[in-house]
Amino acid sequence: MSSAVFLSVLLVFSCHQQQVTSDTRVLWSRTGVAIDRGSSNAARVMMSPNNNNNNNDECDHVMNLNATDRCAFVRNTTDCSMEDGFINYLQVAFCLLPPNLTPLTITLCVIWLLFLFVILGLTASKFFCPNLSAISTSLHLTHNVAGVTFLALGNGAPDIFSAMAAFSHPHTAGLAVGALFGAGIFVTTVVAGSVALVKPFAVASRPFLRDLIFYMVAVYWTFIILYRGTTTLAETLGYLGLYVVYVLTVIISAYIYNRQKHAMNGSVRNVAHIPAEFHSSDSSYDDDDDDVPCLGAGSVQQEYESEYRPLLPYSETTSQILLSSLNPVDNRKWRRKSWRWRVLKVLKTPVEILLLLCIPVVDPDKEDKNWRRPLNCLQLITAPLVCVLSFQSGIYGNYMIQGQFPVWLLTLLLGLFLSAIIFCTTTNDCPPKCHPLFALLGFVVSAVLISATASEVVSVLHMLGVVLHLSNTVLGLTLLAWGNSIGDCFADITIARQGYPRMAISACFGGIIFNMLFGVGLGCLLQMIKTKSVVEFEQEGLLTWVLAGSLGLSLVLSFVIVPLCRFHLDRNYGIFLLIFYAIFLIVAMLTEFGIIHFA
Repeated sequence: MSSAVFLSVLLVFSCHQQQVTSDTRVLWSRTGVAIDRGSSNAARVMMSPNNNNNNNDECDHVMNLNATDRCAFVRNTTDCSMEDGFINYLQVAFCLLPPNLTPLTITLCVIWLLFLFVILGLTASKFFCPNLSAISTSLHLTHNVAGVTFLALGNGAPDIFSAMAAFSHPHTAGLAVGALFGAGIFVTTVVAGSVALVKPFAVASRPFLRDLIFYMVAVYWTFIILYRGTTTLAETLGYLGLYVVYVLTVIISAYIYNRQKHAMNGSVRNVAHIPAEFHSSDSSYDDDDDDVPCLGAGSVQQEYESEYRPLLPYSETTSQILLSSLNPVDNRKWRRKSWRWRVLKVLKTPVEILLLLCIPVVDPDKEDKNWRRPLNCLQLITAPLVCVLSFQSGIYGNYMIQGQFPVWLLTLLLGLFLSAIIFCTTTNDCPPKCHPLFALLGFVVSAVLISATASEVVSVLHMLGVVLHLSNTVLGLTLLAWGNSIGDCFADITIARQGYPRMAISACFGGIIFNMLFGVGLGCLLQMIKTKSVVEFEQEGLLTWVLAGSLGLSLVLSFVIVPLCRFHLDRNYGIFLLIFYAIFLIVAMLTEFGIIHFA
């Protein structure tokens, strides 16, 4: 809802700006490009000698042309053809639909953008995270190691893949920077402030300072990279190595703390008990409300299922198992929930059914490990096919082996062969020994779908930036950051209301460390492998420095204020953080529209 309101305001500003400049002979774009309308119908693009903006995206000039010239400009300009994504949204906006329907085009794109965010959230929460949890269980990882590795990747998947998709094109790198920095400010101010308002508490001092210091180092390192405008392979590897140091610090500190507790108390009971600091270390990345009581979730789930288990043994047929497996609605939960939840569930159900058809999920907490023989056999056919058709925006879908045999057909035949073997050698009641491998398959398929969806999100935002005369940075710090962080916001507030405020605040500062380091680090590393050269960043102007400075200032203020308050986060601190974010957003918007600028 906030994204729609935000874009509506921007649309009014954009339309007003275009109306003011439409009667002038020479029109200047925000990138310093002038359009000279002489006697000829074709517009000539001239670069202004006083151009102070370093953004060289030629596609931004399209809005300065006549409506009749925009389609040809989009088709013939290299910067307007996005390599990633299934749809060229700029051609849809300027070639498929008439110019007088631009507001309708923007509205449809906003609706589609919200739908893409729903796909991202569902794929990450319902499929990606559970399969990662199953993999960590199969590998017998401790909660500490799993929390800062697999679960961190699961919770930050939308942010990471969105950043990697944005870094794949030089002109959309600002989206990644804006999203990562914008999400950092949003989470550390709005989310942390909301937690303090809902449940004032005393934060664990050492984990809080540890996470804050590591995040400040990551932000400062990113600022240096942006200031220089380039990064090397060694620097990128060191950037990723910083997270390895953070993981080792978390594991070692938790180990030392547990040994101290064990030596101090000398009791087995206190060793089994999970202290507050261990919660903070483990849950630095568990920013999903399902992970709060995760330690006892298995027994609770089994008790819940046993309560509704039929008294007499009942065996479902294969077709009944398939139909029930494809039903994402729990009838008991449906009766308990509010009408708002039901409406949202109805809207998400078609997407969930499609995802269930192609992504297997393994649940170690269930007695049958979530083994659904007919559905799992069907997923052996659909999952590899979806990977081939979705990977790299489907470029391998039509690839012909030796120019004769398509890859998708070979994948389909292999899937049919494996599915037939599994179906004939297993039963409906007992999962096979190879069932844990379905978690790996589900992880791969969900990762590919998240990557493909993130590429579409970046393409839509790039189109909105061109049409609305907005920089990629402002779109990243608003729409992309809000879309990827709104789920974390509600999850952390729910965690605080359930009595786990320390876990919620550690998720605020811990999760974004992973997103920042891996979002920028992996994005740059993949771009270096692809281009075999160093990565150069196109400067987005003053707004980038406002964004980086605001994030750094918020972290420094928290680093100073929280210890002065004896690590007690009360409602006054929460109100301060919310006011800080509101001021930052106002300054960012004023900077974007040129009201605040260098002299």
